[in-house]
Amino acid sequence: MQRLWPRSVLSACREPKAVTQFHAQMLLSGLSNHVYSISQLITLYGKTCDISSAQLVFDQTPQKEVSLWNALITAYSRNNSYLEVLKLFQCLISVGIRPDSTTFTVSLRACAYLFDLKTGEEILSQVIRSGYKGDVFVASSALNLYAKCGWMTEATKLFDEMKEKDVISWTTLISGFAQSGKAVEAISVYRKMKEEGIEEDAVVMVGLAQASSNLRDLKLGLSVHGRIIRREIVMDVVTQTGLVDMYGKNGNLNLASRVFGMMIYKNVISWGALISGFAQNGFTEEALELVIEMQDCGLQPDKQTLVSALLACAHVGHLKFGKSIHGVITRRLDIDPVSGTAVIDMYSKCGCLSSARTLFDRAKLRDSISWNSMITGYGVHGDVREALSLFHQMTDTELRPTDATFASLLSALSHSGLVKEGQHWFNLMVSEYQIEPSEKHYACMVDLLARAGNLEEAFQLIKSMNVEPEITVLVALLSSCCTYGNLDIGEMIAKQVLQLEPKDPGIYALVSNIFALAQKWDEVAKVRKMIEEVSLRKMPGHSTVEVGRKLRASPKEDRCPGQEVAHHFGYGDYQGSSYEAVIRDFFCKHDLDQPELSLCNQALI
Repeated sequence: MQRLWPRSVLSACREPKAVTQFHAQMLLSGLSNHVYSISQLITLYGKTCDISSAQLVFDQTPQKEVSLWNALITAYSRNNSYLEVLKLFQCLISVGIRPDSTTFTVSLRACAYLFDLKTGEEILSQVIRSGYKGDVFVASSALNLYAKCGWMTEATKLFDEMKEKDVISWTTLISGFAQSGKAVEAISVYRKMKEEGIEEDAVVMVGLAQASSNLRDLKLGLSVHGRIIRREIVMDVVTQTGLVDMYGKNGNLNLASRVFGMMIYKNVISWGALISGFAQNGFTEEALELVIEMQDCGLQPDKQTLVSALLACAHVGHLKFGKSIHGVITRRLDIDPVSGTAVIDMYSKCGCLSSARTLFDRAKLRDSISWNSMITGYGVHGDVREALSLFHQMTDTELRPTDATFASLLSALSHSGLVKEGQHWFNLMVSEYQIEPSEKHYACMVDLLARAGNLEEAFQLIKSMNVEPEITVLVALLSSCCTYGNLDIGEMIAKQVLQLEPKDPGIYALVSNIFALAQKWDEVAKVRKMIEEVSLRKMPGHSTVEVGRKLRASPKEDRCPGQEVAHHFGYGDYQGSSYEAVIRDFFCKHDLDQPELSLCNQALI
């Protein structure tokens, strides 16, 4: 059917009043019985967020063709009412209407937003029966569903079967791998996309920035940032927030703050990314102050931001602030397993085990993470009996202990020095639960054995590992070698530690002490020289005390460098500077090779 209303008339209906007038004209002109006009009217009501009027028009139309259903389904989708979208889809099927490309596309998109893979699979079976499997729009929505739900094997298979692949399809696959923690695969898909001659957009670059975060690869992150500049990709709030998040997770809070400071528009997610970066990197006081500054700017923290703030409170034992955040979550938001676990963890690490346990017992939904957090809390505070009791309670539920559960349990046993119990549960983890020991399990067991003086047994456990031991495992044994004066094992471990080139000056000090006990002064001198060459300086310790709802640190001047940056957000010397200038300055200060990295091609292409 031809368009009954000129495009200029329809495009002018952007306000509710204009849509109402358009509706009145339809009634006066007698076009209220034309299906196409009615579908246009429903669409306009949807665009102006008047979903009740859209529903009313639909209900009052006697003959409901698929175009009318699509208009209403799309209207609900635009208003983020995804459950209603799926209800309408099921209703459409039940009354015998045959879905078309638009119906399937919007319905699959709703499943993706709801992470409802089960319903999505049911819709996909109808897609195949209806002959729309090869439709590019339906295929793109199906790809998005698999990627959002983390089913990357199915997503890749579907992508390979697609006859037409546009930048959205490539972007979906790249973002899916990045969000699933498969950063290497995300970068590989990006390179294939470039080989196909398809130019990246801002969404692709955000996905690659996320891949950099997952790999903790700052070099790749700088490359992504440089590529954005080189391609002159528009820096909208999503792209800039992605960069803030990337730099924060890579530990470069200086650049994260500078990018944040240059943002013209900052939303709740932008603030949350910066706060999370400071909290995860141990800058807890700054993270908490940022939460306050965010509210001073008229923005209310969302759940993710509050969880980051709880992490900061747990790190420094800021109980009063943590209680306040708990109150905010209770009053304004629903406590889900994520926020609930964060609150439990905060109370536990702040020493309020009774409050943590009360919340844990009241929780309607307990996932393995909340169980692990509670077990760890008891272990850290030396109550290993309660930790074991909780572990047994967990095994009585439908939840199966994970590798993280055993890490929490072994850590609790390690803190209490229960060697036999630790060995029992370590062996049971492997034999009964078929869980392959990882670095954290070996670190707990080596620490447990070494603290008890069983250095030879700890050494043999390290030698039995299927992979090369990392620094945490070796240091656990090295420390006890210093304590018990076992120079034979100590020297062997010390040499292994040096081969890993650690960045922590405290580890070099341990190695130096072992060589000093063995009176190998030449080796001591070499280690001291290594410390000087890599410019390592042990960060002076400091204590914090809560005074007037604020944390006071002493000595203030000895705290981590760069703590002032959160308050200035990258202004000062960099006010008005371009992103390129900021990155170039970073390369200069860190003696990085600008031609190789600046506005990088090599890391991505």
